[in-house]
Amino acid sequence: MDILTKYFADFTPTQLQQLQALKGLYKEWNEKINVISRKDIDSLYLKHVLHSLSIAAIFDFQPGMQVIDIGAGGGFPSVPLAIFFPEVQFHAVDSINKKLTVIQEVAAGAGIPNITTQHTRAEQITNRKFDVAVSRAVAPLKDLLSWSKHLLNKPSEVRKHFGAQATEDMEIPAGLICLKGGDLAQEIHDSGRKPFIWPINEIFPEEFFNEKFVLQVK
Repeated sequence: MDILTKYFADFTPTQLQQLQALKGLYKEWNEKINVISRKDIDSLYLKHVLHSLSIAAIFDFQPGMQVIDIGAGGGFPSVPLAIFFPEVQFHAVDSINKKLTVIQEVAAGAGIPNITTQHTRAEQITNRKFDVAVSRAVAPLKDLLSWSKHLLNKPSEVRKHFGAQATEDMEIPAGLICLKGGDLAQEIHDSGRKPFIWPINEIFPEEFFNEKFVLQVK
């Protein structure tokens, strides 16, 4: 938890309780359904929670926004983001149902009401629209763009959530926002797009975040 409060000073008492509950819940459920490397469970707050919250350090999600987590796995980045943005609705989808069980049980145990799950592939969802798609280490950027394109509202629609405070130069959370690592040159080239890129180690100067990035494609 100290690594979180090192970089975020304004958690509410409820958020602190929810965040503190994560370690015990993930440790319990990870022994039943492996969603986190067992060698990483003791570094949960650095390698999974703070990593997820790098998105929150850049983007200010607004109340009422709808966010889909593509290939949510055990709930990263959606579970930490749902704690950070309690008035935003998160929808975690994955093709492996038992991983969603972990998300459901962690959310119930930590008292996180603003996250739902669906056992499906993102490309098979046809009846919903979202303001933002988030993802972590699921697939190449080209595939993520293909899977999410039909699900996303236009940035101009997303901007409406910001009302009068919206300015042209502010970082509007819209389109696809994903967490990536390593040399991304070929992956970006193959996608045919030019994403905005933020090095996470410039946000959180920790060795773990070297060569890890937040990417956005609107």
